[in-house]
Amino acid sequence: MNRSVKMVLWVLFIGGLLVSAILAFIALGPANPVPWLLSALLLMVPVLISRGEKRHFAVWKDEYSVGVDSLDDDHKKLLNLINNFQTAVHYQTGDSFEKEAFEELVDYTKYHFDREEKMMEQAGYADLDAHKKIHKAMIAKIDELMREYEKRGHEVLEDVAQFLKDWLVNHINGTDQEYSALLKETFARKI
Repeated sequence: MNRSVKMVLWVLFIGGLLVSAILAFIALGPANPVPWLLSALLLMVPVLISRGEKRHFAVWKDEYSVGVDSLDDDHKKLLNLINNFQTAVHYQTGDSFEKEAFEELVDYTKYHFDREEKMMEQAGYADLDAHKKIHKAMIAKIDELMREYEKRGHEVLEDVAQFLKDWLVNHINGTDQEYSALLKETFARKI
Protein backbone atom coordinates (compact mmCIF):
# COMPACT_ATOMS: atom_id res chain seq x y z
CA MET A 1 0.00 0.00 0.00
CA ASN A 2 1.56 3.33 -0.97
CA ARG A 3 2.08 6.27 1.35
CA SER A 4 -0.78 8.38 -0.05
CA VAL A 5 -3.35 5.63 0.45
CA LYS A 6 -2.12 5.03 4.01
CA MET A 7 -2.39 8.74 4.75
CA VAL A 8 -5.97 8.91 3.44
CA LEU A 9 -6.94 5.88 5.51
CA TRP A 10 -5.44 7.42 8.65
CA VAL A 11 -7.26 10.71 8.02
CA LEU A 12 -10.55 8.85 7.54
CA PHE A 13 -9.96 6.80 10.69
CA ILE A 14 -9.07 9.87 12.78
CA GLY A 15 -11.99 11.85 11.39
CA GLY A 16 -14.40 9.00 12.08
CA LEU A 17 -13.04 8.59 15.59
CA LEU A 18 -13.31 12.32 16.29
CA VAL A 19 -16.91 12.48 15.06
CA SER A 20 -17.78 9.36 17.06
CA ALA A 21 -16.28 10.83 20.24
CA ILE A 22 -18.16 14.12 19.80
CA LEU A 23 -21.45 12.36 19.07
CA ALA A 24 -20.91 10.03 22.04
CA PHE A 25 -20.42 13.02 24.36
CA ILE A 26 -23.59 14.63 22.98
CA ALA A 27 -25.72 11.47 23.04
CA LEU A 28 -24.38 9.72 26.14
CA GLY A 29 -23.02 12.60 28.19
CA PRO A 30 -19.69 12.98 29.96
CA ALA A 31 -20.64 10.56 32.74
CA ASN A 32 -20.65 7.62 30.30
CA PRO A 33 -17.26 5.89 29.74
CA VAL A 34 -17.76 5.37 25.97
CA PRO A 35 -16.96 8.95 24.87
CA TRP A 36 -13.91 8.93 27.15
CA LEU A 37 -12.69 5.65 25.68
CA LEU A 38 -13.10 7.05 22.16
CA SER A 39 -11.20 10.18 23.23
CA ALA A 40 -8.40 8.08 24.71
CA LEU A 41 -8.19 6.07 21.49
CA LEU A 42 -8.03 9.32 19.53
CA LEU A 43 -5.11 10.46 21.69
CA MET A 44 -3.32 7.15 21.04
CA VAL A 45 -3.35 7.59 17.25
CA PRO A 46 -0.16 9.72 17.08
CA VAL A 47 1.68 7.13 19.18
CA LEU A 48 0.52 4.33 16.88
CA ILE A 49 1.55 6.26 13.78
CA SER A 50 4.92 7.10 15.29
CA ARG A 51 5.61 3.47 16.18
CA GLY A 52 4.66 2.38 12.69
CA GLU A 53 7.00 4.93 11.12
CA LYS A 54 9.94 4.10 13.39
CA ARG A 55 10.18 0.59 12.01
CA HIS A 56 11.36 2.08 8.71
CA PHE A 57 14.38 3.73 10.28
CA ALA A 58 17.69 2.15 11.19
CA VAL A 59 19.11 2.70 14.66
CA TRP A 60 22.75 2.11 15.60
CA LYS A 61 23.25 -0.53 18.27
CA ASP A 62 26.50 -1.20 20.10
CA GLU A 63 26.38 -4.82 18.95
CA TYR A 64 26.97 -3.57 15.38
CA SER A 65 30.41 -2.30 16.31
CA VAL A 66 33.35 -3.92 14.53
CA GLY A 67 35.72 -2.36 17.05
CA VAL A 68 37.43 0.01 14.60
CA ASP A 69 36.27 3.58 15.12
CA SER A 70 36.63 4.69 11.50
CA LEU A 71 34.58 1.75 10.21
CA ASP A 72 32.00 2.11 12.98
CA ASP A 73 31.72 5.80 12.05
CA ASP A 74 31.23 4.80 8.41
CA HIS A 75 28.54 2.33 9.39
CA LYS A 76 26.80 4.98 11.51
CA LYS A 77 26.95 7.42 8.61
CA LEU A 78 25.52 4.78 6.26
CA LEU A 79 22.64 4.17 8.67
CA ASN A 80 22.07 7.94 8.81
CA LEU A 81 22.10 8.15 5.00
CA ILE A 82 19.63 5.26 4.85
CA ASN A 83 17.41 7.16 7.30
CA ASN A 84 17.64 10.28 5.12
CA PHE A 85 16.64 8.14 2.18
CA GLN A 86 13.79 6.61 4.21
CA THR A 87 12.62 10.16 5.01
CA ALA A 88 12.66 11.04 1.33
CA VAL A 89 10.67 7.91 0.53
CA HIS A 90 8.09 8.01 3.31
CA TYR A 91 7.47 11.73 3.47
CA GLN A 92 7.45 12.34 -0.28
CA THR A 93 9.98 15.15 -0.16
CA GLY A 94 10.15 15.42 -3.94
CA ASP A 95 12.07 13.85 -6.78
CA SER A 96 15.23 15.92 -6.40
CA PHE A 97 15.61 15.15 -2.67
CA GLU A 98 14.89 11.45 -3.29
CA LYS A 99 17.46 11.26 -6.06
CA GLU A 100 20.04 13.23 -4.06
CA ALA A 101 19.52 11.06 -0.96
CA PHE A 102 19.79 7.89 -3.05
CA GLU A 103 22.92 9.05 -4.88
CA GLU A 104 24.61 10.18 -1.66
CA LEU A 105 23.89 6.78 -0.11
CA VAL A 106 25.26 4.95 -3.16
CA ASP A 107 28.40 7.12 -3.31
CA TYR A 108 29.16 6.73 0.38
CA THR A 109 28.54 2.98 0.23
CA LYS A 110 31.14 2.69 -2.55
CA TYR A 111 33.58 4.86 -0.59
CA HIS A 112 33.07 2.79 2.55
CA PHE A 113 33.50 -0.54 0.75
CA ASP A 114 36.76 0.70 -0.77
CA ARG A 115 38.08 1.91 2.60
CA GLU A 116 37.04 -1.29 4.36
CA GLU A 117 38.70 -3.47 1.71
CA LYS A 118 41.95 -1.47 1.94
CA MET A 119 42.00 -1.88 5.71
CA MET A 120 41.33 -5.62 5.40
CA GLU A 121 44.16 -5.87 2.86
CA GLN A 122 46.55 -3.98 5.17
CA ALA A 123 45.63 -6.31 8.02
CA GLY A 124 46.13 -9.41 5.88
CA TYR A 125 42.52 -10.57 6.14
CA ALA A 126 42.41 -14.11 4.74
CA ASP A 127 38.84 -13.92 3.41
CA LEU A 128 39.32 -10.62 1.58
CA ASP A 129 38.40 -11.97 -1.86
CA ALA A 130 35.12 -13.38 -0.60
CA HIS A 131 34.32 -10.10 1.16
CA LYS A 132 35.13 -8.14 -2.00
CA LYS A 133 32.74 -10.38 -3.95
CA ILE A 134 29.97 -9.59 -1.46
CA HIS A 135 30.67 -5.87 -1.86
CA LYS A 136 30.81 -6.17 -5.65
CA ALA A 137 27.47 -8.01 -5.68
CA MET A 138 25.93 -5.34 -3.48
CA ILE A 139 27.19 -2.53 -5.74
CA ALA A 140 25.75 -4.38 -8.74
CA LYS A 141 22.42 -4.70 -6.90
CA ILE A 142 22.47 -1.01 -5.98
CA ASP A 143 23.20 -0.07 -9.60
CA GLU A 144 20.29 -2.28 -10.68
CA LEU A 145 18.02 -0.60 -8.12
CA MET A 146 19.14 2.84 -9.33
CA ARG A 147 18.26 1.88 -12.93
CA GLU A 148 14.88 0.60 -11.73
CA TYR A 149 14.32 3.90 -9.92
CA GLU A 150 15.22 5.85 -13.06
CA LYS A 151 12.66 3.80 -15.02
CA ARG A 152 9.78 3.60 -12.54
CA GLY A 153 10.39 6.49 -10.16
CA HIS A 154 9.08 6.86 -6.63
CA GLU A 155 6.98 3.68 -6.64
CA VAL A 156 10.06 1.44 -6.22
CA LEU A 157 11.73 3.43 -3.47
CA GLU A 158 10.01 1.94 -0.44
CA ASP A 159 11.22 -1.54 -1.40
CA VAL A 160 14.68 -0.15 -2.22
CA ALA A 161 14.94 1.64 1.13
CA GLN A 162 13.87 -1.44 3.10
CA PHE A 163 16.27 -3.67 1.16
CA LEU A 164 19.21 -1.30 1.78
CA LYS A 165 18.47 -1.02 5.49
CA ASP A 166 18.11 -4.78 5.94
CA TRP A 167 21.19 -5.54 3.84
CA LEU A 168 23.43 -3.10 5.69
CA VAL A 169 22.36 -4.23 9.16
CA ASN A 170 22.77 -7.89 8.20
CA HIS A 171 26.15 -7.21 6.56
CA ILE A 172 27.48 -5.31 9.58
CA ASN A 173 26.19 -7.98 11.96
CA GLY A 174 27.36 -10.85 9.78
CA THR A 175 30.33 -10.71 7.43
CA ASP A 176 31.79 -7.50 8.89
CA GLN A 177 31.98 -9.14 12.31
CA GLU A 178 34.24 -11.81 10.81
CA TYR A 179 37.10 -9.35 10.32
CA SER A 180 36.47 -7.46 13.55
CA ALA A 181 39.09 -9.13 15.76
CA LEU A 182 41.87 -8.90 13.17
CA LEU A 183 41.22 -5.25 12.32
CA LYS A 184 40.86 -4.27 15.98
CA GLU A 185 44.22 -5.84 16.69
CA THR A 186 45.91 -4.40 13.59
CA PHE A 187 44.60 -0.86 13.80
CA ALA A 188 44.63 -0.55 17.59
CA ARG A 189 48.42 -0.64 17.32
CA LYS A 190 48.42 2.20 14.77
CA ILE A 191 45.98 4.52 16.53
